[in-house]
Amino acid sequence: MDALLIALLGCLLSEIGDKGQLLALALATRFQRNGAVIAGVAAAAVANAAIGAAAGIFIAPMLGSDARLLFLALALIFLAIGMIWPVKQPDPLANWQLGPFLTTALGLFILGFGDGAQFLILGIAVRTADPLLAATGGAIGIMAATIPIVLLREAMLKALPLRAIRIGGGVLLLLAGLSVAVSALHLA
Repeated sequence: MDALLIALLGCLLSEIGDKGQLLALALATRFQRNGAVIAGVAAAAVANAAIGAAAGIFIAPMLGSDARLLFLALALIFLAIGMIWPVKQPDPLANWQLGPFLTTALGLFILGFGDGAQFLILGIAVRTADPLLAATGGAIGIMAATIPIVLLREAMLKALPLRAIRIGGGVLLLLAGLSVAVSALHLA
């Protein structure tokens, strides 16, 4: 259950104000077809979470217990740095003529491939040996952060202090990552 909750909360927090939300907003505004855009968001989130979990299944047997814990610490630290780093507006995919579902699914899949949320899912899958729960929690967290943007559009972005959330969340994840690293290295 730890894998599910950590992945859900970490991915939810990391996606707030991130490029995925901004791209989903641009596509929802462009296409005006919420159902197709939400389905694309879900498909991309599930695919990226599954890839992260599958990589975790592959890597976990190669590492010892402390190395797996250190891997999770690095995932948390890299995610924290990504949250503190300023977010650039993603390409709105204006030239893509694939329709709302495919444009959203492929655009968010490409944008999320190798992203901090996917690396967090990988780190949790490596550490906990619960890749299904890590993927499920991560996908739910990504969807929980992105789908409200599709439904509420700019109103949600204006209502939330995005920069403060990203910096506060980044500091929180950085502290968690450093704490896990100290434990993995037996420094405390």
